Amino acid sequence: MNGVAALHSELVKTQLMPEFNDLWPHKFTNVTNGVTPRRWVASGNPGLVEVLDEYAGSDWITNGEVLKNLENHIDDSDFIEKFATCKVIGKHNLANYIHKELGISVDPASMFDVQVKRIHEYKRQHLLALWVVSQYLRIKNGYEVVPRTVIFGGKAAPGYSMAKLIINFICSVAEVVNTDPDMDGRLRVVFLPNYSVKLGEKVYPAADLSEQISTAGKEASGTGNMKFMMNGALTLGTLDGANVEIRELVGEENFFLFGNDEKGIANLWENGYDPSHYVTEELSEAINLVKGGHFSGGDKRSFQPLVDNLLHHDPFSVMADFADYCDAQDRVSAAWKDWKNWQRMSVINVARSGFFSSDRSIRDYCTKIWGVS
Repeated sequence: MNGVAALHSELVKTQLMPEFNDLWPHKFTNVTNGVTPRRWVASGNPGLVEVLDEYAGSDWITNGEVLKNLENHIDDSDFIEKFATCKVIGKHNLANYIHKELGISVDPASMFDVQVKRIHEYKRQHLLALWVVSQYLRIKNGYEVVPRTVIFGGKAAPGYSMAKLIINFICSVAEVVNTDPDMDGRLRVVFLPNYSVKLGEKVYPAADLSEQISTAGKEASGTGNMKFMMNGALTLGTLDGANVEIRELVGEENFFLFGNDEKGIANLWENGYDPSHYVTEELSEAINLVKGGHFSGGDKRSFQPLVDNLLHHDPFSVMADFADYCDAQDRVSAAWKDWKNWQRMSVINVARSGFFSSDRSIRDYCTKIWGVS
């Protein structure tokens, strides 16, 4: 029996099958997931391929460990310029796609803040959406902000009404934000319909910030986090799934951490979690704007089920993590202003992403589990 990330494997032993683990601890192991750089870098990001071939070594596609060679060039201005240009190209490609398919103009010079994954409450797309509302209010109140394009993508299960309501909420927020002249040059929101592998090949090379904000202890591994990392996006995330290993590899200074860890979430619920206790003034203003029908054409009932769920049940602890999430987003904005250091952080993410190649993952299965060469 193996989990698919270090944290997941530990939870399997301590929470899912503790009795079996007591009897047969030697039967439990870990194989962290991987993704193929052939699809997620070589196919999707040809500009980056040229840079990696030149500075890491041409065998990086099958030997991800050689990507660490990039760190030898981290003070080379020519390398940094070429590396940064790959992201600019990726952002222009995605911006062109968004304009062509959705008619929305986005600025490639803004930070591309991206959350693409299956729509589910535990993945907390509504946490990012509520932060967008709070950012909208900040701009309305005259605050200076780092320009952002917030991009969502993903699909909901056909019968999952709350997930579909979250999609509706994101699209409704996008419509208000994108038609408000006060937001021009400051904030854009995009929901990508029909998200797919092929569309993902446009998204990952374009992302500056990777949103991996699931409730700690709920995500087995995640693989989008690895695809973003391979393409140089920085991670904003909880200690959940493979985020734990990403943070260990890149170093805490190159990862934007927030929120309760798995034990913290468990303690919340053991002590009678009341989400209303965590509603800050900023969060209250955002929720009141939603309740008042600002994003639903004046209809106060449209998003009432979503608001009631958060204020009275909040099964995935969105309220408890919201204030810390806002602080983390402020740290992201501060880091974005230092272009050179952001590029260094981005290079380190790519350089240390070799561990998450599916080649390593399959080798682990061969040696640890299947016993084949």
